[in-house]
Amino acid sequence: MSQAFETLKADLQRQPRTWLVTGCAGFIGSNLLETLLRLNQKVVGLDNFATGYQHNLDEVQGQVSDSQWSNFNFIEGDIRNLETCRQACEGVDIVLHQAALGSVPRSINDPITTNDVNIGGFLNMMVAARDAGVTSFVFAASSSTYGDHPDLPKVEDKIGNPLSPYAVTKYVDELYASVFARTYGFRSIGLRYFNVFGKRQDPDGAYAAVIPKWTAAMIKGEDVLVNGDGETSRDFCFVENAVQANLLAGANMPENGFEVYNVAVNARTSLNELFAYLSATLGANGIHYDKQPVYRDFRQGDVRHSQADIGKAQAQLGYVPSHTILQGIETAMPWYIQFLK
Repeated sequence: MSQAFETLKADLQRQPRTWLVTGCAGFIGSNLLETLLRLNQKVVGLDNFATGYQHNLDEVQGQVSDSQWSNFNFIEGDIRNLETCRQACEGVDIVLHQAALGSVPRSINDPITTNDVNIGGFLNMMVAARDAGVTSFVFAASSSTYGDHPDLPKVEDKIGNPLSPYAVTKYVDELYASVFARTYGFRSIGLRYFNVFGKRQDPDGAYAAVIPKWTAAMIKGEDVLVNGDGETSRDFCFVENAVQANLLAGANMPENGFEVYNVAVNARTSLNELFAYLSATLGANGIHYDKQPVYRDFRQGDVRHSQADIGKAQAQLGYVPSHTILQGIETAMPWYIQFLK
């Protein structure tokens, strides 16, 4: 358990702040929104529903009290519009910028839109937040920034060449944040997410993440498709770990103006191991999947292995993951079963 996080939550309830969550109808954004409202914070949300959903907001409303929900002000809009970003930043203390177009394959298929949203939209948000006097700016960076660097586990100050347009956009965001710190004294933190999963993650579409996609297939008795030989590995990170990192980062802006932190658990799980975990956890919940996975070609732009060193986030933010991958799957599975049938 993170003592720093427990202390922060108590402090926030004593002294509520105003937060902006961009991408609030999305997966991570809606989990941030739920946690902040439960802590009786004021929250402005911004989303254009490109990859977020109204049903995620509806679900959050059902998880909090009416008085907590009344602290939420939703703006439907696009971060590619500077005036919308300015409106969203008015009176805000802390920005948690999650809005982006994720997915390596999507960026390969459509690099222009990925660039417009992830770089143009990011720059709009930084300018709007700077001009509004926002004191803390936290943004979703990505483990894709490590590119072809071979070392494991990944350490923040050693990166390689990017392997996709998506990775380029996420690296450029970090460069902009560093320049804004030096040029304008605007402080920010980038959180390099490693394969975050949990409730409200979209299982549908061509760019769905592996855990909800496979879980939905298993629940429906469909084939599970594996890219490659199944020995590709990832540092899967339960969404509550990512929520913790965002809140701790919002309260701990760096003196030097800009820092990046890995957000993961410092573990490596192969796709074959993941398949076994999901199958076993579904079985423990009364759903038995007896098919073998179907292997196919490796996916373009994918990194073979990924694992995070989380020592920097532990030392500087007080981040301590609350869930391993298996604990996260066990916690999320009842939600998956209810919503993915």
